[in-house]
Amino acid sequence: MRPVRLQANALYAAWLIALASTLGALFVGEVMGRAPCVLCWYQRIAMFPLALILGVACYRSETSIRHYVLPIAVAGCLIALWHSLLFAGVIAESVQPCTRNGPSCAGEEQTLFGFLPLPFLSLAAFAAIILSLTVPFRKDHT
Repeated sequence: MRPVRLQANALYAAWLIALASTLGALFVGEVMGRAPCVLCWYQRIAMFPLALILGVACYRSETSIRHYVLPIAVAGCLIALWHSLLFAGVIAESVQPCTRNGPSCAGEEQTLFGFLPLPFLSLAAFAAIILSLTVPFRKDHT
């Protein structure tokens, strides 16, 4: 497979992941009525523009866009990692951004299908976007 085609496929994969994540977050928040906590909002701030920017890049076949979207994806991934560590209990509960009176990521209400924690899904989405924008873009030494 030619490197240019591989890069275009990776760009489409990143866009589809960002689009699915954006639509999923909107579904969980608007249809299922689950209010996002502060860290969920920060992750949305990083993910929502990725869906738009990567969509335009796919339309225009601009593989060089990765230089602009990777910093956003890395920032979102770091927030999602922090959030996942909080959810898993690795980081002390005293620094948890969820409040007792507001939205909380603790408990079964913040899982999808009863077993997929939303912070872990966000972390996986950001990591997959980062991988799809970096791994296939390496120079071929053949």
